[in-house]
Amino acid sequence: MAVASHTKIIPLISSGTAGPLGALHLPRLWTKLTLAAAGLLAEGYDECGPGFDQMTLNALGLKRDEVITYVRTRKPTYVEFEEWVAQKGKTDPETIRKHNAAITGYNHADDKAAHMRHELGLKKEIKDAVTLNTLEDLHELHQTVTK
Repeated sequence: MAVASHTKIIPLISSGTAGPLGALHLPRLWTKLTLAAAGLLAEGYDECGPGFDQMTLNALGLKRDEVITYVRTRKPTYVEFEEWVAQKGKTDPETIRKHNAAITGYNHADDKAAHMRHELGLKKEIKDAVTLNTLEDLHELHQTVTK
């Protein structure tokens, strides 16, 4: 599918999504890196930020600059990216288990969670970052397509 050259894309893959390696957030990280490399990442999204992106890199023993360079220069498919991660990083079952627990167990700070819930119009007392970030992406999509 061709994408219009000026279309910016919201990365709608949740941090709670895993690929064949089983590492949560890795598909979202690849998505953001791939979109950024093509100049298509929506405004306000980090190519490789300090939150879940860096948590994932740290957990898997990957170097940020090396990962970014690999995606920018090689433009791998997601499967190729996971194969590269498995070669370069630490992807044993215990490492993946610990990483996934860190992702699913991460809550935004009370003030940030409250602000996000307010912006989303969410009355339910949710603090977990995966859910709030996903809702924020969906809200951004809605705002973009209903302007």
